[in-house]
Amino acid sequence: MSPKSIAILGLLMASVSHAQPATLKDAFQGIFRIGAAINQSQFEEKDARGDTIIAAQFNTISPENALKWESIHPRLDGYNFDPADHYVAFGEKYKMFIIGHCLVWHSQAPRWVFQDDQGSPLTRDALLQRMHDHIQAVVGRYKGRIAGWDVVNEALNEDGTLRKSLWLNIIGEDYIAKAFQFAHEADPKAELYYNDYSLENEAKRTGAVELIKKLKAQSIPITAIGLQGHDQMNWPTAAQQASTIEAFAALGIKVNITELDVDVLPRTAPGTSADVSATSAGSAGSNPYTAGLPDAAQQALARRYAELFNVFVKYRASITRITFWGVTDGDSWLNNFPIRGRTNYPLLFDREGKPKPAFTSVISTAKEAK
Repeated sequence: MSPKSIAILGLLMASVSHAQPATLKDAFQGIFRIGAAINQSQFEEKDARGDTIIAAQFNTISPENALKWESIHPRLDGYNFDPADHYVAFGEKYKMFIIGHCLVWHSQAPRWVFQDDQGSPLTRDALLQRMHDHIQAVVGRYKGRIAGWDVVNEALNEDGTLRKSLWLNIIGEDYIAKAFQFAHEADPKAELYYNDYSLENEAKRTGAVELIKKLKAQSIPITAIGLQGHDQMNWPTAAQQASTIEAFAALGIKVNITELDVDVLPRTAPGTSADVSATSAGSAGSNPYTAGLPDAAQQALARRYAELFNVFVKYRASITRITFWGVTDGDSWLNNFPIRGRTNYPLLFDREGKPKPAFTSVISTAKEAK
């Protein structure tokens, strides 16, 4: 091959390489970690499509269900560590920053957690002991391997008051502080998070700010706030997102976006709740895109993601992690929330595992930041 031909081939290869989309983890290197919540099929490496995306695109993972109480501790006298062991091993194999989700939550906790062997409610001391033993067993097993834990999940009502969960009713308001103390004792080097949805709404955000202030005043070890980020096409606004990040950064803690997706389907009920128990009935117009997302909607979703990521990049000094709740559209919980059986398109990769226009728009925000 002549020198001229070699030069032309080099230019062509460089052009092809330049045209290839960057991976998310490479695009945001030095800005913040980018991750996904993964399911059991994926961390057991039985989902070739999803696993290829995870390995290529992300540098942090969260488990959808493997570490929730009902999954890992289904019986008083027995733990089921096998799925969680596979999850952690998967993260280590691909050198991921591994997240544990979640230790204390009002949902997906077996009834026995709160009852004695007669079915009566536990005393405060007994439930605290049960919480302590669970956290010691789970966090202790993965000490030094799971880098960050959602210690308490969704403890607030929409008005910012504490949710009347069995944790609160039996133990009292200090159950949150106790959970963080127990987690810190089990792994002093792990990052510890409080995680919740709709904190972009002023009332709930105010309640969360007060909660964090109280924890910090007691010298409770809390590393970051998790803003779940179950967003809609028109909520939160860029201004709401920015002011929320500012409010928590001002407390001296980091901010994580922990469960990001954007619901493109019409809401059947008012509000922004992501409470898993909030279901509603469908209607003729509630599932409009069964044959695919129209191009106009695809472009609107791309603009929406760019709007959100422009805010995240602006506040990169305060943000350590962005995690999508799922890998492809087909994996998303929003196909069944708040109405079962809908066809939703909330993520960056479509059902075939191909990057959507939203993927390109997110990558573009990283390029503009560098």
